[in-house]
Amino acid sequence: MKKILIVDDDPELRQLLATYLARHGFDALLLPDTRKLDEYLDRYQPQLVVLDLMMPGEDGLAACRRLRARGETRPVIMLTARDEPVDRVLGLEMGADDYVGKPFDPRELVARIDAVLRRGARLPAAPDPAGGVVCFGRWRFDRGARRLLCNGQEVALTSGEFALLNALVGNAHQPMRRERLLELTRGEDSESYDRSVDVQMHRLRRLIEDDPAHPRYLQTVWGIGYVFVGDAAGLAPVAASAP
Repeated sequence: MKKILIVDDDPELRQLLATYLARHGFDALLLPDTRKLDEYLDRYQPQLVVLDLMMPGEDGLAACRRLRARGETRPVIMLTARDEPVDRVLGLEMGADDYVGKPFDPRELVARIDAVLRRGARLPAAPDPAGGVVCFGRWRFDRGARRLLCNGQEVALTSGEFALLNALVGNAHQPMRRERLLELTRGEDSESYDRSVDVQMHRLRRLIEDDPAHPRYLQTVWGIGYVFVGDAAGLAPVAASAP
């Protein structure tokens, strides 16, 4: 049974989700807050974490940001009573893979868990054996080994970040539409939206670019989407592009 870690301060909801997930073939691990989150991740190795946004002490956003900062790539679904678009985008920016607003039907959460786990198992987030190694600036991107190194030091990438960078690098100097990037990074049956590509790009630029506001490698192509411009392009301009 796949293990799902539920972190929520509502005991009734935790028990409800545990019962429902068990009926659908999942083993639910339960925590009321994040104080033992790291311990449970290391000890039980769950396949996915469901994090409540509003909790006493460390909230879900802070916990997600901390996990991503330490290199944790396990999928995270944010769970919250606040379902405003700004909160949804903020959760994605902190590294969440999906977002479910309360109140919700448990069937929706199970469907999203299934979708996120399928997404992680698909080729876009897996190593690209035929991709080779691409070097640009201080960076070395080994697509076959799914590794990004800066001056020889490995930098952790989430599945979404790797998939987007791999798609752009694999189509270097070719402007890519957001719709196409969604297909390449999330699959053709994805229910994600264009903004999720923008969020992943925002995170990649903060990671890779010396000046994220004026990117050198991950450029915007106005009216289209994004393009990767490697060092081989030198100072050659990209048509219709701007930082």
